[in-house]
Amino acid sequence: MSLDNKPVYSGGCQCGAVRFHIEGALGEASVCHCRMCQKASGNIMLPLVSVRGAKLTWTRAEPKRFQSSSHVRRGFCAHCGTPLTYEAPDGLAIAIAAFDHPEEIAPVVQWGMEGKLPYTDGIAALPGYTSEEDADAVEFLRDLVSYQHPDHDTDEWPLPENARKDTEND
Repeated sequence: MSLDNKPVYSGGCQCGAVRFHIEGALGEASVCHCRMCQKASGNIMLPLVSVRGAKLTWTRAEPKRFQSSSHVRRGFCAHCGTPLTYEAPDGLAIAIAAFDHPEEIAPVVQWGMEGKLPYTDGIAALPGYTSEEDADAVEFLRDLVSYQHPDHDTDEWPLPENARKDTEND
């Protein structure tokens, strides 16, 4: 909470080039199954939360935008490609996974049901394992070093030198 008792949220992209703060109550959180949201997120659905009525500030750069339809722009990080925004005439929404604490934002409605993939409802019934429980991944994970930006604000944003090599030719 801020000093005036308004909720405060922060988040950003995977590499840390784009960061945001939101002060005030978030709007309705949703999951969209439409094909456009699937393609924009590279996923089977896109969880979003409206920031209409709250104060959004980009604290480190702003997303690059793509006009995905005659009415909607999508914001994403130009460095790492993380999907960040859905921008329509009625307001702006942020991808829930871009928040530092996405567990605090639970969807309450689904949209675009015409595009819902038939296996979506069965995902919760699939067997599930932690990364450490995957015997084939133990060696892979042993010396893995993440270059992902941490889930909190930092004073600087330099990409680690070895991660920068992958994006220099973009």
